[in-house]
Amino acid sequence: MKILIIQHKMIGDVLLTSLLCENVKKKYPNSTVDYLINRNTLPVLENNPYIDNKIIFDEQENNNLFKLIKFSKQVNNNKYDVIIDAYSKIQSWIDVFINDAPKKISYKKFGRQFLYTDNVVKHKEPFTQLGLAIEHRLALLSPLGIDKPIETNPKLYLTEKEKLMARNLFKAHGVDKSKKTVMISLLGSKLSKTYPLDKMTELVEFLGQNYDVNILFNYFPKQLDEAKIIYNKLSELTKSKIYFDLLAEDLRSFIAIINECDFIIGNDGGAVNMAKAVNKKSFVIFSPYVSKNVWATFEDNLNHISVHLKDYFPKKYNNMNDNKIKNRVNEYYSYFDFSLFKGKLKKFLDNHVESN
Repeated sequence: MKILIIQHKMIGDVLLTSLLCENVKKKYPNSTVDYLINRNTLPVLENNPYIDNKIIFDEQENNNLFKLIKFSKQVNNNKYDVIIDAYSKIQSWIDVFINDAPKKISYKKFGRQFLYTDNVVKHKEPFTQLGLAIEHRLALLSPLGIDKPIETNPKLYLTEKEKLMARNLFKAHGVDKSKKTVMISLLGSKLSKTYPLDKMTELVEFLGQNYDVNILFNYFPKQLDEAKIIYNKLSELTKSKIYFDLLAEDLRSFIAIINECDFIIGNDGGAVNMAKAVNKKSFVIFSPYVSKNVWATFEDNLNHISVHLKDYFPKKYNNMNDNKIKNRVNEYYSYFDFSLFKGKLKKFLDNHVESN
């Protein structure tokens, strides 16, 4: 059996959907499992033993309908028996429509059910601590006879060389490994997913003033100015615990660095998903327009905790959908004061870290 799994776009999505590859391969070890993903997400799939071939989609090379069709025809030459479309948007619809696979699986959506032989209905509330993002993906396995997934935790695979590089980097920066190390997901992938800088400054200051920890900042090079704004507003005590220049050169080195940390705190996004995939504890702040039900994975109120504005002001969400909230995200963020969840963060830290 030859199977193609499709997941375009973001790192977190690609990492979570890689669970399908592992489950299929463990259920059907003689199958061939190919994974169609965007080029920028390749690092999270390195060394994954459950993927036979990576089919690379390059958005710059396939930026019009003609090129999309040409790409899909090339993919069809691989003669798949099954396609699992975990993305289910225009790019993957073309792949699916052109492909001759006799079995095509995706989510049930109005107006596009004709593309698939199996349309899986999404449920609205999570049944488990996995969260809807994982539960929905695992549900795509049921048409293949996998009703009880073998694996439910996405994984990242580091080499010993990569692990040693991170340990040496910590040593070079003088990080005290006798203390817990906290990675702060300081900034989101975009402003609409970034907890306001003044409020994040309060959070980091609370951590630095009250807990004997090493603190690392995670941010993109293009976000350096924003990171400095937060750093420059901190007390000298808190600054003394931050290793501001201990940064990853690329995505693989980031994974190796987070593997040396004990937990991650901050904005939801790919960094959080990667941290969880190397078994790190998490305290996550969701953007007001992102669904916590979907992306709050492994939520157990101990090792994995998240907060959302809706937890505190549910009435502000009456008659509002995600797009409406996104258009007013700055207003909604203005309500999301650190004081609202300070006690929850303290409980999380007290369970895992020694206080000053």
